Amino acid sequence: MPFRPEPPYTHGQPAKTAILLCNLGTPDEATAPAVRRYLAEFLGDARVVEIPKPLWWLILHGIILRVRPAKSAAKYASIWTAEGSPLKVWTEKQTTLLRGFLGEKGHKVEVRYAMRYGNPSIASQLDALKAEGATRILIVPMYPQYSGTTTASVMDAVYDWGKRVRHLPELRFVNRYHDDPGYITALAASVRAHWMAHGQPEKLVMSFHGVPERTLHLGDPYHCECHKTGRLLAEALGLTKDRYVVTFQSRFGKAKWLEPYTEPTLIALGQQGVKRVDVMCPGFTSDCLETLEEINMEAREAFLHAGGEQFNYIPCLNDRNEWIRALADLSEQHLAGWPTRAAPDEAAARDSLARAKAMGAVR
Repeated sequence: MPFRPEPPYTHGQPAKTAILLCNLGTPDEATAPAVRRYLAEFLGDARVVEIPKPLWWLILHGIILRVRPAKSAAKYASIWTAEGSPLKVWTEKQTTLLRGFLGEKGHKVEVRYAMRYGNPSIASQLDALKAEGATRILIVPMYPQYSGTTTASVMDAVYDWGKRVRHLPELRFVNRYHDDPGYITALAASVRAHWMAHGQPEKLVMSFHGVPERTLHLGDPYHCECHKTGRLLAEALGLTKDRYVVTFQSRFGKAKWLEPYTEPTLIALGQQGVKRVDVMCPGFTSDCLETLEEINMEAREAFLHAGGEQFNYIPCLNDRNEWIRALADLSEQHLAGWPTRAAPDEAAARDSLARAKAMGAVR
């Protein structure tokens, strides 16, 4: 396997540190061809679908990619914004704001984002950072709860990139932060702000992305980490066990996935006479198709049709001030030992903060 050409190097050039935020990904457009390309990459990942490759290739390319792209494109179109995909828009804002927060704290660190599937790819962003002289890179998956289907897949992409690099930078990974105090505080602040404006519900539903149940039995810690996040958040909010429920959404295929499932749970609550629910998605740090369409549209309709009267969706952390601060603190912890401090009068720190402020007020 040939190695990529190394970027120009000047002896004595200072070491540079960078952070790469890695999110799941999104189609480039809300069209069937764009969704087909995205799904081919996403569902073609052996971390995501653990079916023997030859059999899965026939199913994926013979059936799924012929039928699903048009349906999914319509769903993407229902949540698409003037700026593009919500997931990409929020991830871009988080990147700029994190750069600003760290710059304000005196760190000279470049911050970029990449998508595990779609654009910009992890490999392309690592290439760009290396070309800019980055010698130390912290990889931060935007998945609070570790799963082999998500966090490990990001690591795979980084390792695959490294196989073709002659002079590798130092690399560090953040595996998980499902119980990080700053993350929990940010979640609790978002719920309290919502309740301050709308009052409290009869039941708070915390919906996490689902994975096949077999992954739990094979040693994946995701299920346990989701429940720990739910418990810690409930404790921070002062909720008793009868006031909240942890559920799992986004089932795919006929296999059994982690239970209880979100939409059937909401239907059951409506049928039992629960009039108001608030639903949030703690495992997603940015609003996206799974939160805006699957939860705030499809699940809402299911609950109201089952007899519920009020369905409130609490947005993801997105660009909330508490979340960006938590992300900055988490980054600082994992950057420990790497020289990142800029001189107090260094223009880079001031420029970084100015770029963050240019994004508008941080919520």
